[in-house]
Amino acid sequence: MNPFEMVVAIIVIVTIGSVLKARLGIHKDKDGNERYHGADPAAAAEAVRLRDEVRSLKERVQVLERVITDSETSSLRLDREIEALRDRKNP
Repeated sequence: MNPFEMVVAIIVIVTIGSVLKARLGIHKDKDGNERYHGADPAAAAEAVRLRDEVRSLKERVQVLERVITDSETSSLRLDREIEALRDRKNP
């Protein structure tokens, strides 16, 4: 095998590998790491559920911060706020 044939063979092998990676959904991220970006409905559903949970927890933290830093020290108002947090649906 002469050097020209060797170069062509290497190019063909690399091209086939790249096509297979693209079909499997493997792409490089900004750091150069290869990541699988296939359509996994279970993972997508889990990601949506986790985003909703984080959003809910952020809202609860905001309410708690407001209750704690509120200048009004009425224990009745504080009790109502805590009960409102308890009555909310937990995901």
